[in-house]
Amino acid sequence: MRFLVVPEDSRNDAFLLEPVLRALLADLGFARPKLMACRDPLMGGIDQALNIARLEAVVARYAGMVDTFILCVDRDSDPNRRRRLDAIEAHFASRTRLIAVEAWQEVETWALAGCDLPAGWRWQDVRNARDVKEDFFAPFASIRGLASEPGGGRRTLGNEAARRIDRIRQLCPEDFGGLADRLSTLRTLR
Repeated sequence: MRFLVVPEDSRNDAFLLEPVLRALLADLGFARPKLMACRDPLMGGIDQALNIARLEAVVARYAGMVDTFILCVDRDSDPNRRRRLDAIEAHFASRTRLIAVEAWQEVETWALAGCDLPAGWRWQDVRNARDVKEDFFAPFASIRGLASEPGGGRRTLGNEAARRIDRIRQLCPEDFGGLADRLSTLRTLR
């Protein structure tokens, strides 16, 4: 199966999402999963990623080349985000397979879940933070000397996290674990 992940901003998120989601698909039993991040058209933030017309352009551009679209956005403490994602899924349900997931609170949380955190950092503090990217991910990338690499450390930390999929599923059961459950049902549809 061929997957296209649509992040809210692929300029950074693709570095993390591609290795982590490929590893998740492999862990779920998809043989040599083909997954790439949507870079054209570029989503320039949450408003564009949740815009039906922008998503229509993505689906039209990649129709026939992709079996499953994965819209992956940050929750950002928005209690209505899931309802909005459900509406987007319903909009596309009759034409294509689109799975929409909200990272709790940001996709960088998944990378941190797959890495060993610095001494003194508590996982629950990371998980509860609204601004994980600024409060934890950026300082962690800086501590590791990765802040100046492409994606601000997302490439290296995404690849590291991809080697610990079980840990991400365990530490992020609502969002990452839920995505894993939804993707696992697709194996029978191949």
